[in-house]
Amino acid sequence: MNILGISAFYHDSAACLVQSGRVVAAAQEERFTRKKHDQRFPVSAIDYCLKNSGITVGDIDYIAFYEKPFLKFERLLETSLAYAPYGLRSFVKAMPVWIKQKLWIKEIIKKETGFEGRVLFPEHHESHAASAFFPSPFDEAAVLTLDGVGEWTTTSYGVGKGNNLDLAADIHFPHSLGLLYSAFTYYLGFKVNSGEYKVMGLAPYGEPKYADLILRELIDLKEDGSYRLNMEYFSYCAGLRMTSRKFDRLFGGPPRKSETALAQREMDLASSLQAVTEEVVLRIARHVSSETGQRRLCLAGGVALNCVANGKLLRTGIYDDIWVQPAAGDAGGAMGAALATWYKYLGNARKADGRSDFLDGSLLGPEVSDAGIKDYLESNSIPYKELGREELAGKVADLIADEKVIGWFQGRMEFGPRALGARSIIGDARSPKLQSVMNIKIKYRESFRPFAPAVLEERAAEYFDLDRASPYMLLVADVKKERRREMTENEKGLFGIDKLNVARSDIPAVTHVDYSARVQTVDRRTNPLFHELISAVNERHGSAVIINTSFNVRGEPIVCTSEDAFRCFMRTDMDYLVMGRFLLEKARQRPLEEKSDWKKEFELD
Repeated sequence: MNILGISAFYHDSAACLVQSGRVVAAAQEERFTRKKHDQRFPVSAIDYCLKNSGITVGDIDYIAFYEKPFLKFERLLETSLAYAPYGLRSFVKAMPVWIKQKLWIKEIIKKETGFEGRVLFPEHHESHAASAFFPSPFDEAAVLTLDGVGEWTTTSYGVGKGNNLDLAADIHFPHSLGLLYSAFTYYLGFKVNSGEYKVMGLAPYGEPKYADLILRELIDLKEDGSYRLNMEYFSYCAGLRMTSRKFDRLFGGPPRKSETALAQREMDLASSLQAVTEEVVLRIARHVSSETGQRRLCLAGGVALNCVANGKLLRTGIYDDIWVQPAAGDAGGAMGAALATWYKYLGNARKADGRSDFLDGSLLGPEVSDAGIKDYLESNSIPYKELGREELAGKVADLIADEKVIGWFQGRMEFGPRALGARSIIGDARSPKLQSVMNIKIKYRESFRPFAPAVLEERAAEYFDLDRASPYMLLVADVKKERRREMTENEKGLFGIDKLNVARSDIPAVTHVDYSARVQTVDRRTNPLFHELISAVNERHGSAVIINTSFNVRGEPIVCTSEDAFRCFMRTDMDYLVMGRFLLEKARQRPLEEKSDWKKEFELD
């Protein structure tokens, strides 16, 4: 039985193939088109899913689209009428694409794929919930979904048991925790649906001075976690802005202009927003626990990518365990739609073991063989050194210890926004300089943004206050106190961005200014080569932790092909690139011939 799940036409379009209940392939369209957050119909991602399994569209039994277009259109119409005449401009702008495209999903699927069979349309949050529960390791669990908005729903909860999943309650648009976060993302000068990670990373540089103001003026939060936004402060229902002039007055000025200097006010606003978000999530989680009696929780939706909130939720002990879908945003909706078809619609049995999830490390994307890599290198006359499998990990471990920055391109590409050791840039977590060097000279992004540690799963508790696996980089934990560095009195008095260049532990490159880290634990079973590499660093140089950040530069999707990897390597100050068994040294390469000022385009993203 072949079921193809599709998400498209908002952001992060994706496709996922489920064969007899097993997720065998999944990828975002952006990785193929090289357009970040590409929302177009995922032709390339579908093509990959089919070719990866050696099937054609004629072998597909069902296609599931991740939401109900007509219900979403209803929300657009009703919202425009409710806010008329102020919503006229945005309504007129949206209508052509709805009339020509978004209402005709069945016809588009038939036209783009040739599929003649049954197309199913679960609701948006049902797809999120299915993506959270069905691949999880739990036989039964509470399920919580939080995002900007689907059709009408912005927040929902329910219970999954075996092959069944029932949603019990929800909160409707325009009241949305995700849109509250996006409104501040916009106000702080970052790009909506892209810059929310930046706001989360900026928060520890500030103080939550505005949290009480947000709770008093912007969001009416009840003890059970239900909430309503004061829409006088927001414009997303009626206009092309996220926030209103009243919002500007409340916080003392207009939105920050993109690329201008960040002031302490922006840092304090980010900190305040993060504090409020965590409070909302915790209240909802307590209510869901009380209502369902469940001791485990599954999470999905864009807000579930807030790994700081996830870590805090886990530490409260409200639940014994939580599991977060690694592609928690709209891309993961493609997976949820396919799994909902297999389990709920078709009624197939499901058996979880309570320990391992069903995603094999989320390494579900394309793989380039060593033969394919070598062919690319040879045909383009690119100098390289071929290494044996037995010497690869040791050689790269020595380069890491020498503070070299290395592109790491191995195996199947990750599904979701995080690089997990297949399409990664890696370095020495003990280096006090690499956090700044990699942000500015490699990633071309803001200097304040932290890097994540990849740590051997069996050694994680020696470095972080974490008592379980975190394979998808979706839990934040504190660095162990014994690894922290004692601060001087002058250092303790620093504020804002001045905190950045102070080494805070014996792994400073992955220790954020509040002593936290977004941890990825590396399992020998799901990613043996990456585990072998970190083991070599540990055995040769005494560190079971390395830097792991995504293999891309600012404004560009994570690399997918050998060509993507080589071009990214050459456009940055990376020292080495490892593709399969092949080692490329920057000093031996000829400069790229560029046709445009690509760096300027990324810097203005």
